[in-house]
Amino acid sequence: MPKRSVKRPQPKPVVQKNPAAQKSPAAQKRNPIKAPKPPKTPRGPRRSEYLTPTEVADRLLVATVTVRLWASKGLLPSVTTLGGHRRFRAADVEAFVARHQQGTTGQLRPSRVLIIDDDRQFSRYLAGVIAKQCAGAVVEVAHDGFSAGVKCQSIRPDIVTLDLQMPDMDGFEVCTMLRDLFGKTRPRIVALTGFAGPANVERIIAAGADACVAKTTPVNALLKEMGLVLTR
Repeated sequence: MPKRSVKRPQPKPVVQKNPAAQKSPAAQKRNPIKAPKPPKTPRGPRRSEYLTPTEVADRLLVATVTVRLWASKGLLPSVTTLGGHRRFRAADVEAFVARHQQGTTGQLRPSRVLIIDDDRQFSRYLAGVIAKQCAGAVVEVAHDGFSAGVKCQSIRPDIVTLDLQMPDMDGFEVCTMLRDLFGKTRPRIVALTGFAGPANVERIIAAGADACVAKTTPVNALLKEMGLVLTR
């Protein structure tokens, strides 16, 4: 008998199905497939890393004009925005403070000085010496007790030099006024006099002064007594 040809069943092709396609429309709506997130682009410096001159002044307890002077002299690095505004990196400000702390026993050197003296020639001389020898210091002059009180409230000085012998309001009265005005936060007060007798020294120290020296004291010793740091 002739042999029959037997047809063998062909294997069915395997079809890879998308798991998402197997889900019902309701299931797909509940659990949608999330697209991959795009890679993050690096950001520029944050705004919080930069400070305005006023913010720097508040941090360092100085006047805004002092901060601008430091920047213009290259003592404190700054950048200028496209709008022409000056800004300071917080890291640069911290480094600036650290440098000054190393040379001033842990405190940022005072920068606002008020000279109270009715002797116009001497006050001009002292103001010029401070401006020349101490970069960054801002100096104001008052020739009587009334203007001294006004300027103390406006500039909040770090240091005050005070002449004991003035016609309308002597140094002892002005010193008492400063103590009442500022309290515990009063500036360093250095009394200057041509008559540095023991009685005057004792009296002015009792009134609130930190030191009393003669006007003939050498310049470097006087600036050191005031707490200023020579930069030239």
